[in-house]
Amino acid sequence: MAEEPPALELRGITKRFPGVLANDHVDFDLRRREVHALLGENGAGKSTLMNILYGLYHPDEGEILMRGKRVALGSPKDAIAQGIGMVHQHFMLIPVMTVAENIVLASEPTTGGVFLDYDAATKRVADMARTFKFAIDPHARVENISVGQQQRVEILKALYRNADILILDEPTAVLTPQEAHELFEILNNLRGEGLSIIFISHKLNEVLEIADRITVLRRGKRIDTLPREGATETELARLMVGREVLLRVDKAPANPAEPLLAVEDLHVLDDRGLEAVRGVSFEVRAGEIVGLAGVDGNGQTELIDALAGLRHPLSGRVVLGGEDVTRADARDILDRGLGHIPEDRQRRGLVLDFTLAENLGLHDYRKQPNSRFGWLFPNRLVRWARRLLEQFDVRGGGPQTRAAALSGGNQQKVVLAREIAREPSVLLAAQPTRGLDVGAIEFVHRRLVEARDGGKGVLLVSLELDEVLSLSDRILVVYEGRIVREYPPDVTEEELGIAMTGGHREEVPA
Repeated sequence: MAEEPPALELRGITKRFPGVLANDHVDFDLRRREVHALLGENGAGKSTLMNILYGLYHPDEGEILMRGKRVALGSPKDAIAQGIGMVHQHFMLIPVMTVAENIVLASEPTTGGVFLDYDAATKRVADMARTFKFAIDPHARVENISVGQQQRVEILKALYRNADILILDEPTAVLTPQEAHELFEILNNLRGEGLSIIFISHKLNEVLEIADRITVLRRGKRIDTLPREGATETELARLMVGREVLLRVDKAPANPAEPLLAVEDLHVLDDRGLEAVRGVSFEVRAGEIVGLAGVDGNGQTELIDALAGLRHPLSGRVVLGGEDVTRADARDILDRGLGHIPEDRQRRGLVLDFTLAENLGLHDYRKQPNSRFGWLFPNRLVRWARRLLEQFDVRGGGPQTRAAALSGGNQQKVVLAREIAREPSVLLAAQPTRGLDVGAIEFVHRRLVEARDGGKGVLLVSLELDEVLSLSDRILVVYEGRIVREYPPDVTEEELGIAMTGGHREEVPA
């Protein structure tokens, strides 16, 4: 009996961009009823390879086979027609529409070939949710359901279009541990129904939990494909980076001293005029890292903005180094000793059209030796930038390179270099490793611990529970704009996850 061909096979895929060989003769295959994980550093070629598979890019060399037959995928429409569905990390949903409307959008059942048959659409979605064991209400508006449920809507969108191959891009990036566990149960059900899944992730423990096989890319080349059995996080990290990587943060116990940042009964409104931060109080002391854990959308962004002077609080106080900075603007707060690594490095951390030298001098270009009597000295900024780029191991350009030309990990290192080099007393690190690979994460974590050990106070705001647990000396949990629990760093992920979704809701004394 002939062996069944793979559901999907990529042979010798090569893709070049000006000055970059993104994919270098990459081979990859996906079997039926398999979860195949794709690992690699930022810039390793994962996204390019998946964009080729989804019809967004055309390979310069190589071929794609579906069920043993060569196919041409000239557009996402071609990919969908071949049974390929993609669930992006940032969901492509319309918040004001219902679950059913989002799922059938552009493939709607109609009456008379003109009008949407909403009842038929709802019934189809309900039947699919029942078949695949998705607990979801077809009538619910997307803006009113959880992040985990929104992800299920994205998966159902692909299944509605008869996908039998699913590409999941960083699917657990915005999920709690409980939601991630539920997703893995869903993936196991889908595998049992005959689907094949490509799982892109940088979380090695999750890859080892869900994948049947793992392919590692490095600098555009396939390094190895190995079964889950016998694979370890250490081995996978070494294959990804090409050297041994420290996966656990190496830090001595904290020696906290005097409070450097005090937040007292802070209330902050969001952009809609609704209260997003509701009476938050806490301190960050010299020589400690305080982690703030919570599901995205529970007031973290508004709190960060208020502390950094980007949004004025409704009431309460923010005291930095003994000075009340509640109503101060962003520049004044930075000058008084706050360093800010923003959660969106491209929108808030960098001016992408500026050079690296200009970005590294954004805060202090007005001060000596960078300028005098209103005259700017660009050469001094370039010399300063050259030193920092070397110190912080920024690759892919020099002082005159535009920030937009760097990879995400190297852009993050530029922001980190600027903020830490200013020697702030308090460092506000918001999502400092979002989207980074294991090598860049190791570097960022080491720098944050060095700042703590140098007597700085660090407030870490992160959606990555592994990061919060490994870096923090104290952990605060935020839920619906309130600090509901405080934990020591040896708390379990499960207990944190319960608190993050409103369980054991007990207020922390101010």
